Amino acid sequence: MPIAGAVCAAFLALAAPAMGAGPSLAMLDRLDSGNWEVRVREAGAQPQRMCLTTGHRLIQLRHPGAACERFVVEDSPNEVVVQYTCKGRGYGRTHIRRESGRLVQIDSRGIANGLPFEFAAEARRVGDCPGT
Repeated sequence: MPIAGAVCAAFLALAAPAMGAGPSLAMLDRLDSGNWEVRVREAGAQPQRMCLTTGHRLIQLRHPGAACERFVVEDSPNEVVVQYTCKGRGYGRTHIRRESGRLVQIDSRGIANGLPFEFAAEARRVGDCPGT
């Protein structure tokens, strides 16, 4: 059984990054904290403002505050792609491209509240958070 053991060890070595701490999504941490405005590119959509201390919040705009399992598809200096599943609430796949520390482009799609969603948006830092 030495071959089976070697195959098992090789599989675990390949799977370790997915099971461990995983990618850091450092690009989202490099975004400037403050008050951000998210503008969805669709007729009639109203801009949404949010106070961000980290850009990680931009991943789940249709599932805010939900504890979801995340799988990082891409983690590069200027782009991240994350798939997430919120047990009993739906799922999504979000692509965020950094243009600067104060401007990102977001594409997201998935299911929320039993209905499909798909949107493209621009998020821009517009100032300090209220009260700071």
